[in-house]
Amino acid sequence: MASITLRNLVKQYGDGFPAVNDVSIDIADGEFIILVGPSGCGKSTLLRMIVGLEDITSGDLLINGERVNEKAPRERNLAMVFQNYALYPHLTVFENIAFPLRLAKHRHSEEEIRRMVTEAARTLELTDHLERKPANLSGGQRQRVAMGRAIVRKADAFLFDEPLSNLDAKLRGQMRSEISQMQRRLGVTSVYVTHDQTEAMTLGDRVAVLKKGVLQQIASPRELYEQPVNLFVAGFIGSPSMNFLPAAVEPDRLRTPVGDIPLAADKLRAAAGRQVVLAGIRPEYFEDAALVDEAKRGHGYAFTAELTHSEWLGNEQYGYISFDPSPEIRRLLENLARDMDAEELRPQIVVTLDAASRIRGGRPAQLWVDTRRVHLFDPETGLNLTRDAEAGQALTAEAEAARKEEINLARERQRVPVQG
Repeated sequence: MASITLRNLVKQYGDGFPAVNDVSIDIADGEFIILVGPSGCGKSTLLRMIVGLEDITSGDLLINGERVNEKAPRERNLAMVFQNYALYPHLTVFENIAFPLRLAKHRHSEEEIRRMVTEAARTLELTDHLERKPANLSGGQRQRVAMGRAIVRKADAFLFDEPLSNLDAKLRGQMRSEISQMQRRLGVTSVYVTHDQTEAMTLGDRVAVLKKGVLQQIASPRELYEQPVNLFVAGFIGSPSMNFLPAAVEPDRLRTPVGDIPLAADKLRAAAGRQVVLAGIRPEYFEDAALVDEAKRGHGYAFTAELTHSEWLGNEQYGYISFDPSPEIRRLLENLARDMDAEELRPQIVVTLDAASRIRGGRPAQLWVDTRRVHLFDPETGLNLTRDAEAGQALTAEAEAARKEEINLARERQRVPVQG
């Protein structure tokens, strides 16, 4: 197991472009860190710098407190799990797992190799598949074989480079669960690269969001979701994305395309001195006004709007409201879409409605929005003016405590001898 420290890492290519620009991250022993961001944000480059496949232009990389910038990949004792698993099709599962042990010639006896492979197979629930070939395994089983090679090497950390990107949606969901359970069972430090924010939110203890080589925010998934530091993080994390409404700031309310929204004084104070802000509201913070509990009705604002259309998904439905932004706001949304590697951010509001709602497109509807959940963003800097840093840190601290407890339980289970 290992801690990994990234200290002001920079990767600059010959043309002067910084693919990774001054990134600092402390990864604790046993932590599962996700590097996420759109294509070209530097996440894969950063992973390759950690494993030693990319040179570091400047900054320091430490493994267990030791600087390893100049060490070759084989000297860092890190195991890379690739997108295609890199299994040898002509070898059995046993021989695929044993391969790195056989590479270290004369270091391990046949008896030791068999013992180490058998232990890894038992840990990964591969005991019944040791004589099979990779072609006869499921995607999840192949991933476990790749992990098995890392385990027998006694690697200090696992590095995953978009391992699920070629799988269909159903198999990706199954594999997310398998990888998460394996990581907890083994308690091994893991760094996982993905462009899929769903993977990031479901797998990571903490998630590092990158944009154009610059670290935007690193926090627990819940902190990123509830207390994003800027427009980019708010828009990139969450599906459907956060809604951004242009809003004129009034003494006691926001004037928006869907009407005047009254806000608490502390939120309005955060926007003091600005004539226009972007109000960020997640789709689930809207509801059909007819279905809002009386107890929370006073914490929000009801308004009338016409949905262009709705989508019924069984357990819930989405409604869509279009609005016409100013040219400046339209340009801002277009720029934000480019940053997020999205085709566009349409000038529309997406609302999540209960499956029981009878609201449909093409006619006026009474909706309700929870005004406690509104974030205000500076349209020029992108900063979240209403972020509660203390509340966000508490969410990440809570996730950290849960991580330590899970790893301790996993290690305790490993110490218990197997019966029979």
